[in-house]
Amino acid sequence: MSLRVFCAVAELKSFTAAAGRLGLSPAMASKHVMHLENRLGSRLLNRTSRHVNLTEAGALYFNQARQMLDGLDEVEAAVSNVTVTPRGTLKLSAPVWIANAFTAGGLAEYHQRYPDVVLDMDFSGRIVNLVDEGFDLALRATASENLDPGLVARPLMDVVFQLVGSVEYLARTGRPERIADLEGHALLLYSGTNWDGSFPVNGTKGEGAARLRTVLRTENETMLHLAALAGMGLAFLPTWMSAPDIQAGRLEVLLPEALNFTTTLYAVYPNRKYLSAKVRTFIDFWASRTHPSA
Repeated sequence: MSLRVFCAVAELKSFTAAAGRLGLSPAMASKHVMHLENRLGSRLLNRTSRHVNLTEAGALYFNQARQMLDGLDEVEAAVSNVTVTPRGTLKLSAPVWIANAFTAGGLAEYHQRYPDVVLDMDFSGRIVNLVDEGFDLALRATASENLDPGLVARPLMDVVFQLVGSVEYLARTGRPERIADLEGHALLLYSGTNWDGSFPVNGTKGEGAARLRTVLRTENETMLHLAALAGMGLAFLPTWMSAPDIQAGRLEVLLPEALNFTTTLYAVYPNRKYLSAKVRTFIDFWASRTHPSA
């Protein structure tokens, strides 16, 4: 019981809220955590009159303890044939471009279905270490061969990337009608790729290439999107991000038949025999959704 109390306090950052969830008095919740700290010989929480925060040791203990409790709940549910209600904090990592209106609407719908799940989302775009950093799940758009073989990866949906430019930019520079017309155009480049900004003119490298000139390089897709809207240059953007602007006429898709590529969005998680209800329902929910298109 002390372990559950500690995890609840760490998630809710409040002894009172944790006690209310577990049907205890705040004083009893505090005693459970003190008992756990005494047994471990280490302070797990820093307490002030207004705030409760994890210590370094507490964060390490919490990441491991929460995974153990999730697995235990699943095992008990399987034995008793009772459905576990998803609850607790779901910590997940995702690319920057997933932070958009489509995703926000999906998160709101998921919250309505599972109000006891708190979403803790990292949109930094970095490749996190799921186990060491205590993440339950990561969303990654990549080719299957680039995924960590030590993790479980479930495909959720395809994501289409298109070359787009603002109406202002195209009015100023002209609208490319064929790949060769892209020569010299300003490029807003995602720095997470080794692409050099050139396209084969007739489909083979030996027949010449149109080379764009890079004017901005960044790992932040939001900045690429904003720079494209500002008329700075052309960018490959996922339809999740660009569709509203294309539909509103702020951005135009260039050479859609010749220049677009599709990648798969995967849900990636540590290999656990019993997947927690919050992770399972989140994955199933997103796998059932249809991404926006331009």
